[in-house]
Amino acid sequence: MAKQDYYELLGISRGASDDDIKKAYRAAVKKYHPDSNPGDTAAEAKFKEINEAYTVLSDGDKRAKYDQFGHAAQDAGFGSGGFGNFGGFGGFTDFADIINEFGGFGRGKRSRRGPAPGNDVEISLQVSFEDSIFGAERELEFTIRDACDGCSGTGAKKGTAAEGCRACNGAGQVRQTIQTPLGYMETSSMCRTCRGAGKVIKEPCPSCHGHGKSNKKKKIAVSVPKGIDNGQSIKYRGQGEAGDIGAPKGDLYVRVLVAPNAKYARRGNDLYTEKEISFVQAALGGEIAMDTPYGQEAYKLAAATQPNSKITLKGKGVPHINSPNRVGDMVVVLKLVVPRSLSETQKELLRQFAAEGGEDLGEGKKGLFKKSKK
Repeated sequence: MAKQDYYELLGISRGASDDDIKKAYRAAVKKYHPDSNPGDTAAEAKFKEINEAYTVLSDGDKRAKYDQFGHAAQDAGFGSGGFGNFGGFGGFTDFADIINEFGGFGRGKRSRRGPAPGNDVEISLQVSFEDSIFGAERELEFTIRDACDGCSGTGAKKGTAAEGCRACNGAGQVRQTIQTPLGYMETSSMCRTCRGAGKVIKEPCPSCHGHGKSNKKKKIAVSVPKGIDNGQSIKYRGQGEAGDIGAPKGDLYVRVLVAPNAKYARRGNDLYTEKEISFVQAALGGEIAMDTPYGQEAYKLAAATQPNSKITLKGKGVPHINSPNRVGDMVVVLKLVVPRSLSETQKELLRQFAAEGGEDLGEGKKGLFKKSKK
């Protein structure tokens, strides 16, 4: 079968610079490295071709001869080592850096051995705004992959057992030796016969079909801590999916979703709200009742309070989740409310108030506009 053009292998043009060649090679190595493609013989072959292509194109003399003679230059034996044995690997200084990303030279990066731990699981819990402040106890039901009751998680039919894999001698991995520009490298990949388990099930469990796991409904008591915010999670170690036999379970994460509140807005550990006050309260001041999540709070309003003024009630916000004794504040924006209807007595009193302050309401016979025009 004809060899593929080296430039096409790296996905570059014939006029590519040294930096372009190096970047293309890095990307190709990461994509086709055997440790990234365990058991994939096609990727392994591609990896060898890419190394060969880079060995030539990264060397000025070899590249010039390849541009002139193509693959025939290899047969001509140009260079100290030709193409075939990757000798004279000149011009390349960072191949080891690339290999290090996959575990280094020599023995190569080992794929994970032994039984696989269980996956982590995330479920959601809806709570009220008040529950997020004061905490709560909830029971949550969910479905999870757990060890099969029919085989106790072995995957083998009751009364039988899995046998050692002959393809890998029970190791769960198969070692391979590949040739690289810097010599030979030994890698380990997952055994495709037993999928890394090291054992083969001859008679699968009829309940789980040999998987060793099945869906189960479970319940868990969730303690919602004081001060938890929307989107934060509570971790329960070892409450996730079951792992392989001999491996730990994954973890369970309960993601808390806090229902919005029409009265309060949360920013960090502080609460923000609004309070309506009348013109008389704003002008004369006095005691007003403030609503907080902890109940009503009496507040002494100062005279001549201006609209949209802000007051702060210390310790009436949200507790810090890690320090419940530390509580945020509540910021209240005062909104002035103008009555929509007035009695004649109230109107007359307001006219007297305006007159006392020298304010012309423009209610004369000619009106303010006609007076100003005259």
